[in-house]
Amino acid sequence: MTTHLRTKPAVAEAPLVDAREPVARLLRDLRTGPSGLTAREAARRLQVSGPNALPSHGGPKWPLALLRQFVHPLALLLWVAGGLAWVAGTTNLAVAIAGVILLNGLLAFVQEQQAEKAVEALGKYLPDRAPVLRDGQVWHVPATELVPGDVLVLEEGNRVPADARLVDGTVDVDASMLTGESVPVTRMADAHDDASRALDSPVLVFSGTVCVAGSAHAVVYATGRHTEIGRIASLSTRVGREESPLERQVRRVAWLIALVAVVVGIGFLPLGWLAGLSWSAAFVFAIGLLVANVPEGLLPTITLALAAGVRSMAKAGALVKRLSAVETLGSTTVICTDKTGTLTRNAMHVEEARSATGDLLADPGPMAAALARCSTADLKSGSGDPTELALLRYAAEQGVELSTRDADRKALYAFDPRLKRMSTVDSVANVLQISTKGAPEQVLPHCSVVPGGIPLTEELRARITEQVDAMAGRALRVLAVARREVSSVPGSREEAETDLCLLGLIGLVDPPRPEVAAAVADCHSAGITVHVVTGDNGLTAAEIARRVGIGADRVISGEELGRLPEPELDEALTAGGEIVFSRAAPEDKLRIADALRSCGEVVAMTGDGVNDAPALRRADIGVAMGVGGTDVAKEAATVVLTDDNFATIVAGVREGRRVFDNVRKFVLYIFAHAVPEVLPFLLFAVSGGMIPLPLTVLQILAIDLGTETLPALALGREPAEPGLMTRRPRRRSEGVVTGRMLLRAWGIMGLLSGVLVLGAFFAVLYAAGWHPGADVSSGALHTAYLQATTASFAAIVFCQIGTAFASRTERVSLRAVGLTTNRLLLGGIAFELAFAAALIYLPPLQDLFGTAALPAWVIAMMLPMPVLVWGADELFRWTTRRQ
Repeated sequence: MTTHLRTKPAVAEAPLVDAREPVARLLRDLRTGPSGLTAREAARRLQVSGPNALPSHGGPKWPLALLRQFVHPLALLLWVAGGLAWVAGTTNLAVAIAGVILLNGLLAFVQEQQAEKAVEALGKYLPDRAPVLRDGQVWHVPATELVPGDVLVLEEGNRVPADARLVDGTVDVDASMLTGESVPVTRMADAHDDASRALDSPVLVFSGTVCVAGSAHAVVYATGRHTEIGRIASLSTRVGREESPLERQVRRVAWLIALVAVVVGIGFLPLGWLAGLSWSAAFVFAIGLLVANVPEGLLPTITLALAAGVRSMAKAGALVKRLSAVETLGSTTVICTDKTGTLTRNAMHVEEARSATGDLLADPGPMAAALARCSTADLKSGSGDPTELALLRYAAEQGVELSTRDADRKALYAFDPRLKRMSTVDSVANVLQISTKGAPEQVLPHCSVVPGGIPLTEELRARITEQVDAMAGRALRVLAVARREVSSVPGSREEAETDLCLLGLIGLVDPPRPEVAAAVADCHSAGITVHVVTGDNGLTAAEIARRVGIGADRVISGEELGRLPEPELDEALTAGGEIVFSRAAPEDKLRIADALRSCGEVVAMTGDGVNDAPALRRADIGVAMGVGGTDVAKEAATVVLTDDNFATIVAGVREGRRVFDNVRKFVLYIFAHAVPEVLPFLLFAVSGGMIPLPLTVLQILAIDLGTETLPALALGREPAEPGLMTRRPRRRSEGVVTGRMLLRAWGIMGLLSGVLVLGAFFAVLYAAGWHPGADVSSGALHTAYLQATTASFAAIVFCQIGTAFASRTERVSLRAVGLTTNRLLLGGIAFELAFAAALIYLPPLQDLFGTAALPAWVIAMMLPMPVLVWGADELFRWTTRRQ
C-alpha cells in the first residue's frame, strides 16, 4: 500500500513509501533503522507530519440544529396559527401555541443530539502512550507524538498506535474492528506477502488493532489521518445523513395543509364580502378558516408518538438515537446483516468429532484428552484464543480433568503460523505423551497410523482428505488431532512431531442464534430481502446464512465485487435472490448501500467494527451492535442493539411498521375534524351572515389543542393490526396521506360529522324560535346562540369519539382488535369528555370560550353520534374488505 506522508504546507513532503517492500528498503526510505529514531529527529518529524491524531471537523453545530426544530414546516404552521390567534385577540391561546412549539422543538432537539461523533469515537482506539525505540532505548511516549520512522515495541495486550510494518518477531492480532473477522490473525516479520489487499498483508499491523499474543518490533509508516483508521474516519465524515421517509412525508403533509389553509382562507375572503359581510368581518371569517385548517396538535402528536416508539424499541433491545429512525425501520425493504455475533452467537463451538475413517466418534474421550493437553488457553479465566477455549469446553463436556494440565507439561511447541500446528509433551499416568493439533494438511503428513495400529495408507489418506473437504464445505473449521507415547522428552520439534497416531478430525463452528431463523422467516413474509455482508470466509458465511433461512443464492467476494461495474452490481442486487458478500472492505459496504439505495430500496445495514462506520451512516438505517460493537460503529449508527441479535432488528421493523400505521391513524383522526370545523364558516359566508357563526375561533382552538390531543396521542400507542408482518413493505414514494385516507377522513367521517354538528346547532336555535337573519347579539336569542355554538362544539367532541374508534384500524373490523385493547384511548376519551364538560359548565371557562350550559335533551340527541360516525366507516371498511 502506498501512503503519502503529508506535511504542513510550509514544509516539503516526506517521500512516498511502499510499506510492503523489503524491510531494508523500507527503513531506508523512511530514513530510520532497527533501533529507531533519535529523540531530536522524532521531534523534528512531529513538526513536519503533525500529531498522530484524527482531525476534528467543524465547530459547534447545536444552535443551527436547534433552530431547525422551530422552522420545520409543521412548526411554521403552528407559528401562523399562533399569530392568527394573536390577531384575533386571543392572547392566552397564542402564548399556549408558542409554548407547544418550544416544547416540541426542545424535545426533538434533545432526541437528535446523539450522532455526529464518529471521528471523536475513533480517537478512543488510539492508546494514550506507546513504547518505541528512540536513541536505542525503549521510551513510552504519548501516542499522539509518534511519527513515521518510529520503531514500535509490540507485546501481548498492546493496542497498535499507528500503521506499521513488522521488522522482527511474530504477533497475533485481533483486527476484527477493521476486517470483521472474529478469529485473530498472525503477523510475522519474515512472512511472504502475497495478499491482494493491504488489510490481509501478513507483515502489516494497523492502528487500533490489538496484539493478543507474541511480541515484535514494527516501523511506523503512517500516522493520524493517513492510517487505515484515519481513512475510514474521512469516509465517515464525507458521508452525510439524508431525510428519512417519514421526515419527507411529514414535510409534504405540512405543505399540503399549509396550501389548503392559505387557499381556503384567501379564496373565501372575497366570498364573504360578496355575501354581504364587511371587509373586517370577512377578514375575521378568513382567519377562522385558516385556524380551522391548521391542526395545531399534529406536530406534538407525531413527535410524542415517535418518542413512544423509541421507548418501546428500547424495551425490545434497540436503542434509537434519532426519532424518525423508528419509522424508517418499518419501511425497510432490504437488511444487510453482518454474520459474526448477529446471525451467530460469536462463540466457537465443536460441531463434529470424527474418526480417522470419517465416522462420528463413538468414544471421543481420547481425542478430548489430547485437545485438553494441547492448549495454552485457560477455561476458568476465559483467556486465550476463542478456538482453543471452544476445544477446552468440549473436553470438559467429555469429562476430561483440566486442573493438572500445566503441572504435567514437560515441553511445549507453540502454535507456529507457518507450520499451522502445535504440540505438547505431558506426563500422563507416568507415561510421556505427545499431543498435536493443527490444520489437517499439516498434521496428516506427520502421522503414520490410526488407532488400532492400522497403517495410514495412501487410500486412507485420500479418504481423510475427502472428509476434511466435506466438513469444510459445511462451514466447519477443521483441525486434525494426533498423539503418540515416547520414553523421553524429544530433543526437537521435528523429533516430537513424527510417527504420530491420527486420532481424528474435529469440526468447529460459530453456531447460529436459535431465534434468528424465525426472525428471517418473518422478514421473508414481510417482503424484506436479507443480504449478508461480512469480512469472513464466503463458504462459512453462506453455510450459516442457509442454516438460518437466508437464501445465499450467490456468494460475491470483496475482490469480485471490486471488479463488478455498477450496472452488473445493480443487476445482481435486483435479481430477486439473496447474496452473501464475503471479505467485504469498508468501501465495499458503502458501495453496496449506495447501490441498493439507487435501486429504490430502503436499506438497514448492520455493523460492529470501525470499518462499518461509513456504511452505517450511508444506509437509511444504520444498526450497530451494542455488546460486541465498537464505539465508532455505535456513534455512526442510528440504532444500537443491546443484545447484538438479528431478531431484535426484525422486532424493530415490526415496531416501525406499527408506529407508521399509528401516525396514519392519528393523521386520519385529526383530518376528519377539519370538515366539521370548516363547514360552519362556509355556511356563515354563503348565507351572507343570515346564519350566525355556528362555531367560534376559540372553540376550534379548544378542540385542536384540547379535546383532540390525548386521543390522538393514544392512537399513537395503538397495538399492531393483525397481519402487520405479512404485508409487503410500502414504496419509498408512498406518503402518509393517501387517497383512501382522505376519502375516509373528509368524504365519510368528516362529512357525516359536519352534518351532525350543523344539525345540533340548528336544533338548538330553532327550539328557541330563531329564524334566518334574526339578531342573536342580545336578549333571549343571544343565550340560545351561545347554547347553539356550544352544541356545535359538543357535537364535534362526540363525533371525535366515533372517529377515534374508527381510526384504530385501516382495514380490519374494530372487533378484530378489541374494543378495550387500547386503554390509553379510553382514558383519552374520558379526559376529552371531562375537558369539554369543564368548558361548557364552569363559569370562568364559559366567559373565556363563549359557551353555555346545555339542556339534557341536547346531550341526549348527541349520544348516538359516536356510533353513527364509527358505523359509517365500519361499513366502508367492510365493503372494501369484501372487494
